[in-house]
Amino acid sequence: MQTEALPYSAQAAVLTAPREIQIREFPIPALKPGEILVAVEGCGICGTDVHEYKRDPFGLIPVVLGHEGTGAILAKGPEVTTDSCRHPLKVGDQIVTSVLVPEDCPFTQDFPARSNLSDSLGVYGLFPDSDDYHLNGYFATHLIIRGGSTIFKVNGMSLKQRMLIEPMAVTVHALERAKTTGLLNFASSIIVQGCGPIGLMMIATLFANGNGSIIAVDSVPSRLEMARKMGARDTIDISAFTPQERLHRVRSLTGGRGADFAFQCTGVPEAAAAIWKFVRRGGGLCELGFFMDNGECAINPHEDLCKKEITAVGSWVYTATEYPAAIAMIRHLAVIGIPVEELVTHTFPLDRIGEAMEANIAMQGIKLAIVPA
Repeated sequence: MQTEALPYSAQAAVLTAPREIQIREFPIPALKPGEILVAVEGCGICGTDVHEYKRDPFGLIPVVLGHEGTGAILAKGPEVTTDSCRHPLKVGDQIVTSVLVPEDCPFTQDFPARSNLSDSLGVYGLFPDSDDYHLNGYFATHLIIRGGSTIFKVNGMSLKQRMLIEPMAVTVHALERAKTTGLLNFASSIIVQGCGPIGLMMIATLFANGNGSIIAVDSVPSRLEMARKMGARDTIDISAFTPQERLHRVRSLTGGRGADFAFQCTGVPEAAAAIWKFVRRGGGLCELGFFMDNGECAINPHEDLCKKEITAVGSWVYTATEYPAAIAMIRHLAVIGIPVEELVTHTFPLDRIGEAMEANIAMQGIKLAIVPA
């Protein structure tokens, strides 16, 4: 264990009721075997955080949210020597965390490549408060990383880059799911519907993967402008067209047939229903917009699915094995000149987290983040 003086307490933003957050102080406990104490440097606000803030759909209250976070190691047990890629770890290293899956999870033992579908999947920022652990999320000054967690060293990356690794893992996973259809290649015409943070990162991921024919669909001009910076070739402002005109516009941009593939990145049921119309016969679709139940939508099974023989896949979060690819993707985007850091448009101190949540709900900016210091 570290011998230098460590802080005695930490502050954390505790969601105590819908739309009510209290900054509370907790003692920093002695570390158990395998645990790490991290000084939080920043954490992006995810749509999942906002949904939990508004109405506690997961029943986690009281909870310290924040899972798009990063920080520096303050202390660790002697048995903690490397990260999950077996890179040596020392005090001062900057890290991110991925998922935590219990070793005795029957689903993961049977389907190791699909651990993201386990009901036992754990994510920092989505653990409810308990007597043993209070510092569970990145919306705090400090975080306790539990033994058995997946952790990755990310020294040399900027704070904004590090705060985008977790959402990048979401889009890297979605790309891998899309590839399973056998319908996606460098020449594919691709629709990305929804230019929030995930949609914009999906565009950047596709562009870095060699896809040059990307069409961004949204109703906010500033987000469509950002989509071009992320690599979109064309954009469609749906607020300017009727549904029939939108379909005509898509076809005019795709040789009259419709898109070869589509990524649906909104959490809006109406959008999830509409995107099927944009895909050509024999094309593919990846749905990654619904990380919680926002309601049902209707499609026409004959016109939208059977007649067109569309191949559709869903995408659910990520596995820890996709984190190295996400980290490499963030680094690669900087090399090829895609300004992904510009997606982080606003930062707030910890004591203004309520204001930050409300700003996110009002769709101010793109990616908002909490920077405790």
